Amino acid sequence: MRSEAEGPLNYPDTRLFINGEWCDSSDRRTIAVTNPATGDVIGAVSHASTGDLERAVAAATAGFNVWVKTSAFERYKVLRKAAALLRERLEDAARLLTTDEGKPLAESRLEVGSSADLIDWFAEEGRRTYGRTIPARSCSVQQVTVKDPVGPSVGFTPWNFPMSQIVRKLGPALAAGCSIIIKGPEEAPAAPAVLFRCLQEAGLPAGVANLVFGTPAEISQFLIPHPAIRKVSFTGSVPVGKQLASLAGLHMKRVTMELGGHAPVIIADDANIEAATTALVGAKFRNAGQVCISPTRFLIQSRVHDQFVETYLKKVEALKVGDGLAEGTQMGPLISERRRAAVEMLIEDATAKGAEIATGGKRIGNVGYFLAPTVVTQVTSRMRAMNEEPFGPVAWIRSFADLDEAIEEASRLPFGLGSYAWTASAATARRLVQGIQAGMLTINHIGLGLPETPYGGVKDSGHGYEGGSEALEAYLTTRFITMDAI
Repeated sequence: MRSEAEGPLNYPDTRLFINGEWCDSSDRRTIAVTNPATGDVIGAVSHASTGDLERAVAAATAGFNVWVKTSAFERYKVLRKAAALLRERLEDAARLLTTDEGKPLAESRLEVGSSADLIDWFAEEGRRTYGRTIPARSCSVQQVTVKDPVGPSVGFTPWNFPMSQIVRKLGPALAAGCSIIIKGPEEAPAAPAVLFRCLQEAGLPAGVANLVFGTPAEISQFLIPHPAIRKVSFTGSVPVGKQLASLAGLHMKRVTMELGGHAPVIIADDANIEAATTALVGAKFRNAGQVCISPTRFLIQSRVHDQFVETYLKKVEALKVGDGLAEGTQMGPLISERRRAAVEMLIEDATAKGAEIATGGKRIGNVGYFLAPTVVTQVTSRMRAMNEEPFGPVAWIRSFADLDEAIEEASRLPFGLGSYAWTASAATARRLVQGIQAGMLTINHIGLGLPETPYGGVKDSGHGYEGGSEALEAYLTTRFITMDAI
């Protein structure tokens, strides 16, 4: 295998990072990595064995014992240095990310840059993990709370944002004083390796952060019940998240679950259609719609429905689809043939039940996993796509008569992650805030996912947050101490 130290001149095979060292798996197993723009196998990633996982737990335990004794200010300096190193390597990391995952290079650059911003945010916030003094009932008693890191943690991360989703787990864990094992995405392992090299070169002690790859079920079944692991964080589908949360609950492990979504978009009849359609083209087709907060259910008030569809179609049809590394590409391929086929099945189901394809709906070319940006109109709640997370480049559009109808549809599903709305009315905005059951709502702009803001859902879309000050709380325990004067 190619050594990580040689740098990303060509596509590198990715190894495990355990106890501060890059290594092959103990049994030499690997997993093929495929470029979704071509369908070609371009490299391999090491597949961790049970022995490798045991070594990772031992490393995280030893690393925690060092890191917990490191002051918040020293932790901050290491993390800030890692963020600076990542910015220096932004272009190489972005190219690897696009080669692995398929998104346009411009989006990959944004992801790498936002990952550095997230590290900076968590580094700063880690210096503010304050306790408090509680007024006592006796003048001789002092009552205080202190916050301690929960301990060695594990994070399971997806392929659709292979670097930033790692940072949303690793950043708050390290800032709080925890060690962590990251189970990275086998489909897109190269950019995460760049991140871990930056941490290594920034002076992170051995064992504090470890990176493994392999069969997800094998890794979760080993790591979650392990007595040394005290915190579990997962980003992925609702069914898998429920299984992992149940497993963690059996062993009394703290969990953060950032699960699937089916984000509604409500366009009121007083909305700025030009601004809304411009924003929603970018948000919908970012990463070919493979985003848990991607706008999916477009609910358009009947008076402006035709205007919205006409305006939106012009902008969708102008998108340039192609290899993410090609100049000017605005949307790349889906991650795999299986994902493309799954989206096509949803389109077929909808059209069989009366929906109409306004644009797209077809594969592009015979190389790679491309699907044209698609808009489907006249959808109803009995169609699969309006009930299952679609996770692809399709906007599903239906009209509504009054706002109560739209709010009811927006909150009908067990999902409750992101949501979007456009209106010129303050009264309408207040009704949306009160009525929509989602962990995040953005009105008249796209404003989700910033480092300083909470990121998470309600209902089946998860538990806990991975942004803002709330993210650190998941990696901290509060202890109460009361002392009477001697």
